[in-house]
Order: sequence, then C-alpha cells, then structure tokens
Amino acid sequence: MSTETLLDFPFSARGDQLPHQVEELRDEPVKRVRTIAGDEAWLVSSYELCKQVLEDPRFSLKDTSAPGVPRQYALTIPPEVVNNMGNITGAGLRKAVLKAINPKTDGLTDWMRDHASTLVDGLLTHGAPVDLRAQFTNPYAENLHCRILGIPQADAPRLASSLDIAFMNSACPVTGAKLNWDRDIAYMVERLDDPATTGLVAELAALRPDPQYAHLTDEMLATVGVTLFGAGVISTMGFLTMAVFSLLQNPDVWEQLQKSPEKIPGAVDELLRVNLSIADGLPRLALEDLTLGDVEVKKGELLLVLVEAANTDPTVFSDPHVVDIDRENAATHLSFGGGQHYCPATALGKRHTEIAIEVLLEKMPRLQLAVPVDQLVWRTRFMKRLPERLPVLW
Repeated sequence: MSTETLLDFPFSARGDQLPHQVEELRDEPVKRVRTIAGDEAWLVSSYELCKQVLEDPRFSLKDTSAPGVPRQYALTIPPEVVNNMGNITGAGLRKAVLKAINPKTDGLTDWMRDHASTLVDGLLTHGAPVDLRAQFTNPYAENLHCRILGIPQADAPRLASSLDIAFMNSACPVTGAKLNWDRDIAYMVERLDDPATTGLVAELAALRPDPQYAHLTDEMLATVGVTLFGAGVISTMGFLTMAVFSLLQNPDVWEQLQKSPEKIPGAVDELLRVNLSIADGLPRLALEDLTLGDVEVKKGELLLVLVEAANTDPTVFSDPHVVDIDRENAATHLSFGGGQHYCPATALGKRHTEIAIEVLLEKMPRLQLAVPVDQLVWRTRFMKRLPERLPVLW
C-alpha cells in the first residue's frame, strides 16, 4: 500500500445517524483506511463486494489473529479464541452448542416471554423515567444467556462486568482484559464441577469422562461458556437496544406494529438492516493475491467489511434510509455476517428481539425517549454502537 493520506476508521460512534463517509464511499467501494491500531486495511462497502468477502474462503477470519498481521485493534481475548465457532466445531461440540441456542429448545421461547414481561412489569412499578438499557435490555440478554448456560442468574452482573473491557477497540493491549478473562474462565471451571449447574455447561461437564473428548481440558470447555456469554450478551443486547431506539425514532413504524403485531418478525429483519450497532468492520485476511472489484488485494492484507454501508446500498435496497417493515428483501441484510462464519445464533437473536418488542408494545404502548436525542451519550472505541443510557417514559 502507498503512503497517501488515509481515511481513519472506524467512523462516528453515534448510533442516531449513518456516518457521512458511507455515502462518500459509494464510488470507491474498496478503499484504503488506517485502523485504530495504526495499520492499513481495505474497507469494503458495497453490498456485492461485502458479500463476496464474507463468503469467499480466501478471506480468512481465523488468520486475523495471527502474529504480525495488520490489525483493526489490539486483541482483548486470546488469539486462539477469535475463530470461536470454528474451534467449537473442531472440538466436536457444535451440536451441543447449536441445540442450546435454538429458541425452540427446552421452553426457551416461553422463558424469554415470561422474563421480558417480568422485567417490564418491574419498570411499570418503578415508574417513568427509567433507563431501558440498565433495567431491561441488559438484564434480559444477560439472564437469557445464564439460562442457556445453566448458571445462576445472580451471577450475571459478575460476568457482564467484564464486557466493557472485553469489547473495547484499543490501539494498545488492555491490561484488564487478561485479568477479566482469567477470572471468568476460573468461574466457569467452577461451574463445571458444581452439581447445581444445568444447561449447556452441565452438558459440557458430562462429556469429560468420555474418551472421545479426552483432549478437551476444563479450560477449553470453560472457554465455550465464557465466549458464549460474552458474544451472545453483547450482540443480543446491542441489537435490541438499537432496534428499540430505531422504533422510538420512527413513531409511525411503532404505530404500524401496534396495529399489526403480526408484522413484528418482518420488522425485526428491517431493523437489523438499518441498525448501526456494529461499530467496527468485520475483519478478514487475504490468504492469496486476488482482485476485489477494481482493486488488487495482496496476500496478508487486512480487509474490513462495512456492514452498515452494505445494508444501505441503494443498488440493493430502494430508499435505503427509510424504515419499511414491508420491505420484501429486508432479510438479505448482512448484519449476521455470511459464509462459513454466518452467525449461528441468528434465530435466537431475532426471537429475543421479537418477544421484547411484543411485550413493550403490549405493556408500554406510548413508549418514547425521556430526553432529547442529542442528549444521549454514545460509547466510544467499542465494538458496538450503544447509548450509555436510554432514558424512556410511557
């Protein structure tokens, strides 16, 4: 790559408006940028090319954690954990994990509806205004993942406290990340030996006497629990928070869903399309020299897929900045990635948000922001765009 002045990436942390650079990239869908880590990368922004990068095995996720390669930011987890689902598959645990995160498993959908209702009833008792993040979207996601893992919900705040550091975007290594990781792994190892543990962690613990799984250490099994909690909570909470925010910014859509709640599943796909919760780029490393669009990409170069640009590509989505819950191709968004790394928890994430919206529409039909939108504070240098607080009233 040349020494020309490069565009700095990521863009704005604000989640209430699409960064102005997105439209400027329409004529240059593969562009050099400089990352937080100070390295150069190719930012890919058209829907067609983003989809190609996500689906082409010559662009690797696993290799983005290799020593000496260009980075988007410093790793906050051990490098071998970056390709977590690949590791789970390689260890023979994929079936158990997929079963655990299937919303049709073991009454999980009923549990989500009951828990969402309980949380919202608590808000109604408390009285407006409330912080919807702290008092609804956070505990709803955290407790769901405790339920899936089979660990005490009372321990959710302990595990969730690590996420503020674990999902930071930092130029330099974060000392606290290793301390959090070691503490959370130790906690999950304890749960493997706890007879009160149920759910996925109990299933993993039961594999230990099986010779077929003799190669798996307790730490490796604990890693499944820690990463599932972290990635699962931050993703489901992040999307739900931003989905509700989008609805609050589009009261006409909120009113449509009140009148036609059967449209909620379709609306969730459209909310996934327009949501800005992904604050960075989906990273891939080129495994060989190849051509992407009009650009020659060299082996070992970093590519970053800009999902928010792909999801608002006007060549694919007409009137892309309009929230249209009847949009026929809304489900073709790239918010869950693509190819072999397509998010395995897609069904769970969508159902989690569908149920939350159903409950909020039923119990808080006049939900609205309690402060002007420009008073929201957006978290910076984080893998997700999130308002630090989301004050609402009804």
